[in-house]
Amino acid sequence: CNFPAKKPAAAKPAFANRSQIASLKAVKKYNTALTASRRTVNVTAEVSEEMNNEWNKAAVADRLNHLEAQAIQSLKTACENFEHVTFPCALIAGDVVILELLNKAGLLTNGKCKIMFVDTFHLFPETIEFLAQKEKEYGFKAEVFQAEGCADKAEYDKKFGADLWKENIEEYDRLCKVEPFGRGLKTLNTQAMVNGRRRDHGAERAFIPVYEAFGGMAKINPLAYWTFEDCFDYLRANNIPYHPLHDQGYPSIGDAKDTVPVPEAEWFEYAGERKGRFTGLVNADGSKKTECGIHVEGAEKTFDRDLWEEGKSAVKEASEGDLSGSAEEDMLVTVYAPWCQFCQAMEGSLEEVATAGDFSVAKFRGDDKRDFVGSFGVESFPSIFFVPKGGKPVKYQGSEDERDAASLKKWVESQKVAA
Repeated sequence: CNFPAKKPAAAKPAFANRSQIASLKAVKKYNTALTASRRTVNVTAEVSEEMNNEWNKAAVADRLNHLEAQAIQSLKTACENFEHVTFPCALIAGDVVILELLNKAGLLTNGKCKIMFVDTFHLFPETIEFLAQKEKEYGFKAEVFQAEGCADKAEYDKKFGADLWKENIEEYDRLCKVEPFGRGLKTLNTQAMVNGRRRDHGAERAFIPVYEAFGGMAKINPLAYWTFEDCFDYLRANNIPYHPLHDQGYPSIGDAKDTVPVPEAEWFEYAGERKGRFTGLVNADGSKKTECGIHVEGAEKTFDRDLWEEGKSAVKEASEGDLSGSAEEDMLVTVYAPWCQFCQAMEGSLEEVATAGDFSVAKFRGDDKRDFVGSFGVESFPSIFFVPKGGKPVKYQGSEDERDAASLKKWVESQKVAA
């Protein structure tokens, strides 16, 4: 057997010492590893490209399953612990998700959770039609509330004017949104309120929990940890019909008069859902309008308690007799509505006047007795009157900025002198 001749060893470069040889070996080893890693990356990239869609679909499904389970549990918790649970529904994407969750939990047809709907008389026609569709689909009947004393838009226009929202947006919000909302919760004896607020709405909603106290009422936020994108992923994954205006470019749907389409690329930005709402509207202080008043700070006073509560306040309760000429002493009387943000704003100043004890200070709730209070000049809340002993009410003409304790005291003293 002949062995192949041994090849002569390659001559080493004259400059190669041991350290240089070690370096060359290290470089060669590195290049070999790099080539191998590139092959691995290419294979992985090919697999990833092929599998990404399936993996992402699975990840979204897992997330939605988790979110659904958590949200349904929060709704069951509310309905198991409270007799009267109400969901004020506006039929936006998140609200439609909640309707589906309530239905899956069996809480709609059994009446465990009441659906409340506020008709502002300025909604899109599609919204009213969509409500009827959902009622039929899930087998419930919504409790509908609107501006007090108005059966329809024609009656509202006749009473308040079709352009009230242009002339006085705060008064429009009060009449068409805040008051009906509060009255609805009160009429339904609400102990726990379900709503669709989420953390990704931003601002004051950025840290909301699933369960929170709302004055004397529980507040359930089943979608607190969802995103706007989650809502649409869920609706589409489950083939749930959503508001038809979403497909026309509306991320959120409110009044037709001030809701506009938004490019879909902006929908899922942080706080992007509400970009098309309250377009062109400003608050009384000139700032851009972002809320209707239902969810603003202090709004819980609208729903859970009266103002100047008996047993906690020095402000007394005036009677119809006091305001009709039978007062037994001079009185400063504020005709108010507990849901009115302007009445809430002067709660502290009136309490200060009452605590001073210089004269009698009283309140009279007027939103429940509009015909009566209208007979002596009440056109809005609050309306403040000096009622002399045995005399007729004299209306205070001071501005909103002149409802502080000092201004009220000074005015009452001037009226007492005049009387």
